[in-house]
Order: sequence, then C-alpha cells, then structure tokens
Amino acid sequence: MGFQTRDLLEAMRADWPDAGGVLRVDGGMASSGWTMQFLSDILGAPVDRPAVTETTALGAGYLAGLQAGLCPPPEAFARAWSLERRFAPAMPAPEREARYARWKTAVRATMEVA
Repeated sequence: MGFQTRDLLEAMRADWPDAGGVLRVDGGMASSGWTMQFLSDILGAPVDRPAVTETTALGAGYLAGLQAGLCPPPEAFARAWSLERRFAPAMPAPEREARYARWKTAVRATMEVA
C-alpha cells in the first residue's frame, strides 16, 4: 500500500509539481500506527491522521444533516477536522530511495511477458 501510494503521488507530482506536502489519511488502515509510519517514511512526507478516521461515514451523515437543514455549511464542517497524530518521515532518504527502486523493479518484472 505504501509503495502504491508513492506511485500515485509521483504521478500526481508529474501533473502538478506544486502539490502539497502533507497527506491526510482516513479509514480502517489509518488506525495502524506502523502502517502510517511506513507510509510517511516511503513518501518522505508527513502523514496526518484525524481524530475521526471514519470520514466516509461522517461525511454521509453530514450530507444527510445538511440536506435536512440540521448541519452547518460545508466551510464550518471542514473547520471541524482535527489532527489526532502526525507521522513524520524517519527513514533515511538513501534507504527510502533504495526500497522504492526495488519496488519499481519488482513491478516491472511482473509486467514482462515471457
């Protein structure tokens, strides 16, 4: 997952060189501190985990409440986001790049036709 996320980030940076430097995560996998630390390490960028990790459910509930006139406007809802923990890269850059190079080699090897 970490390497695939880096592949996606590299593709985004090719199209949008000024992309932000912090990745916000959510969902079940975000509860794994080890996974979030590895993601930060392999991206070489901070990863922010929110206090509420199930934001899909939160967003669906919010939209229903908004439609019913029970919730504040989207801007106020967005301001309610709060950080639970920031994971900062700890892996040395040479190790990060070596691991990512091995990942790309493995992907290329699986794509080759005999």
